[in-house]
Amino acid sequence: MDDKEKVIEAFKNSEEPLNAKKVSELSGVEKKEVDKIMKELKKDETIVSPKRCYWTLAEK
Repeated sequence: MDDKEKVIEAFKNSEEPLNAKKVSELSGVEKKEVDKIMKELKKDETIVSPKRCYWTLAEK
């Protein structure tokens, strides 16, 4: 499982929106790398922000 999959998995397993620090803790991926991955996920609209600085998977 690569880092991007780990980050997405952290979102799937959480019932509440997450910030980058929490995603890092849950996925075991360095926060710096999480920031980079989340930037990609925001761009392709895989994750959306229900409140400032917190993210969740987009409903598809």
